[in-house]
Amino acid sequence: MKLVILIFFCMVFGGLQGQSYVGVTGVADSSYTNEIAFEKTRKTHSNIKLVKPFQLANITEKYDIIYDTIGYRKLKLDVFHPSTLKTDNAAIIIFHGGGWRSGNKTQHHPLAQQLANKGYVCFTPEYRLSTEALFPAAVLDAKAALLWVRNNAKKYQINPDKIAVLGFSAGGELAAFLGTTQNIPLFQRKNSIGSSTKVNAVIDIDGTLSFVHTESGEGNDTNGTSAATYWFGYTKKEKPFLWKLASPLQHVDKDTPPTLFLNSSVTRMHAGRDDYVKLLKRYGTYTEIRSFNNAPHAFCLFKPWFDQTVQQIDQFLLKVFR
Repeated sequence: MKLVILIFFCMVFGGLQGQSYVGVTGVADSSYTNEIAFEKTRKTHSNIKLVKPFQLANITEKYDIIYDTIGYRKLKLDVFHPSTLKTDNAAIIIFHGGGWRSGNKTQHHPLAQQLANKGYVCFTPEYRLSTEALFPAAVLDAKAALLWVRNNAKKYQINPDKIAVLGFSAGGELAAFLGTTQNIPLFQRKNSIGSSTKVNAVIDIDGTLSFVHTESGEGNDTNGTSAATYWFGYTKKEKPFLWKLASPLQHVDKDTPPTLFLNSSVTRMHAGRDDYVKLLKRYGTYTEIRSFNNAPHAFCLFKPWFDQTVQQIDQFLLKVFR
């Protein structure tokens, strides 16, 4: 059944090639930053504090490493790891949020720093946003970043069986999508087909699991174009099958890795999670849900939730990678 669905998707996706959409402007959208999220969120949560980058003497940081090139476009990532690398390290690839349209790879530098402080080798890659390229460009970029980490595992003393993907919001959706579409050629660059895009663990921080679930707010363009509509280039009504096939929930199977859900109190931001968990349990796959009561969507960027976020991620990975 999954093969039939993917073949049909190839036909649908083929129809998207060469299409232009008003949302693809070629101009970066800077409407979502940590600072903007903070100013908006503190209107309803006055006790929050924005977490800013740390100065940690025992952490090595390297910026703007090219992990892939598309034409003239160089895709870059940043690396954070303990200054003294041990063997058998676990890696965490962290994808930023911003509605697949805004945000950048610096969003989770504080998170990467603190996780590196606990011994992980962390990577924060950029990916093409909807102002530059439509779905599945961001997915292909994320897969390419994963392959780059796998190809450089020896350099960073990474155990290739201990690679986790983590993301917040749109990045959480991407992380879940990578976890559910491992080694599917459709979602890899042609020159990388045959290379392993296996993921060993997923951490989804308030990222949607389905664009078509009844809990989802994506596709409601009544008061303006939704983030997903921009990303797909078509409304849900125009290409319903595309919206369904782009949903991680659609691809959950026995190979989906252990998954941690860190969620706010905003249900629509993790639409489809409970159905996703039911499938994981059916396949006997380990999963955890950690919800923060009364927490805003961007809780992981702020104190008092930041430290708990780091702790939950560390505890989960210690458990699944032991």
